[in-house]
Amino acid sequence: MRLLRHLQHWLTGQGLSIAVADFVPEPHPVRQWADTFPWAALVAAVDRSFAQRFPTSRARGRAAVSTRVLLALELLKQELHCSDEQICSQLRTDLAVMYACGIREVQVDRSQGHFVLPEVLAQFRSRIDAALMDELLALQAAAAMDTGLVSPAHLVVDTFPSEQGSPRVNDAATLYKAKKKSSRSSPTSPTSALPRARR
Repeated sequence: MRLLRHLQHWLTGQGLSIAVADFVPEPHPVRQWADTFPWAALVAAVDRSFAQRFPTSRARGRAAVSTRVLLALELLKQELHCSDEQICSQLRTDLAVMYACGIREVQVDRSQGHFVLPEVLAQFRSRIDAALMDELLALQAAAAMDTGLVSPAHLVVDTFPSEQGSPRVNDAATLYKAKKKSSRSSPTSPTSALPRARR
């Protein structure tokens, strides 16, 4: 099914069709970024996860926005450090973002404010759980290795991730703190050199 069918209710302009790829040069960073993803596998994983966790009856009315579009918008939002409103606005005005979302041909109506509403993207993101995220990362890593973009030697598995902006905690840091505390504490307490558990 062509992605354009998913977006018919937004892409209803009466002008000539625009072939998106013709306007986005191959060296463009967003195009190069988009071309590294195994989109078919990622979309299949998302659709399968959503179907299992959010079974719904057949909806009436206009068609839903394509998973491919929403997934690309969510990834681009993180990559470009945008808000939902900003990335959805860029989809309306930026051909490179359209390309990354898999939209190959459009007929644009000037009166359209958005192709995808920010609320729709927020709802999509809220349905991505940890298990699905792990599966998507594994698919992306496997595709990157298959195409030679990375080798297994370059992959680093972080077994103790920390939140963004928080101090890094690892074995070396813990050992350093324990030694520092040991040198300041009294030698009469045998347990003083052990690091205290954080509460």
